[in-house]
Amino acid sequence: MTNDPKIPDVQMHLATPAEPVTGTIVLSELCTKGKSSSFVRHVSIDLSGTPLEGNFWAGQSFGIIPPGEDEKGRPHKVRLYSVASPRWGEDGQGKVISTTPKRLIDEYSPADEEEDDRHELFLGVCSNYLCDLKPGDKVKVTGPSGKRFLLPTDHEAHDYLFLATGTGIAPFRGMCMELFEGKNGPCKSQVHLVMGAPYSTDLLYDDLFERLEKDHPNFHYHRVISRETGPVNAKGRYVHHYLDNQIQQHRDFLANPRTLMYICGLAGMQVGIFQMLGANQLGENYFTVHEELEGIDPKDWTDQQIKRRVRPTRRCMLEVY
Repeated sequence: MTNDPKIPDVQMHLATPAEPVTGTIVLSELCTKGKSSSFVRHVSIDLSGTPLEGNFWAGQSFGIIPPGEDEKGRPHKVRLYSVASPRWGEDGQGKVISTTPKRLIDEYSPADEEEDDRHELFLGVCSNYLCDLKPGDKVKVTGPSGKRFLLPTDHEAHDYLFLATGTGIAPFRGMCMELFEGKNGPCKSQVHLVMGAPYSTDLLYDDLFERLEKDHPNFHYHRVISRETGPVNAKGRYVHHYLDNQIQQHRDFLANPRTLMYICGLAGMQVGIFQMLGANQLGENYFTVHEELEGIDPKDWTDQQIKRRVRPTRRCMLEVY
């Protein structure tokens, strides 16, 4: 029994990069917990009166087109951001959507050895543009994008394991709100959310997930902090280390044909998770393996092998960047 999910049919590309719509910023606020070295904001955009109004689902993404031109004199390309809102939006009517942009601030890293002395600051074009916008500012928006990283049509037919790092938490905010705060009442399924962050102050939407865990005994919130030590943490441990360490507690849940797995975050995240599942003989529900990997210990699978030769099943939703 595979119990593959039935995913809703959703509309896509109602506004294209060639013909974007204009949205209005209505809210922009920091959403880290306390003082953090990262700058992550919760940004809400009003799409009233556009074809995008009411047409976003949690798990989809939308595009932002920053103004200006790139170094070659061409208009900036669209950048995609995950929707952090539930189906009904931030306003209850689907007119206002939100996302969770993180400012990209880094030092220039030259590819040419002749430019080794180049070390000026590099700012991400779209992330800083979006984070700089204030209520009332206009912004060009495209979308929706994505048709697979969605909750199934029958929420009660499945249990859920949400795995996130950093701003990969964005779609799970909307999904958890849909599961527990929707008009049909709170979902009775088992839901585990594992959130990975360098420091406790980097946790996003922490208050929301704490409240959901307090109010709903079937919602379980696991924090994995990689650069701090604590009762269940050790420095250098990430989401897959946490699951591996707690495998006896979660084995039945992972082996259950009801369980769906959603992974959202940095691309390297899937590598550790797939290695961990394979090493614990729990992978068959969530991915298929090419024959050339037969006989190789999953712990020895390389990044490239996993990206090219390990394919998620319909019970594993993957959104990495």
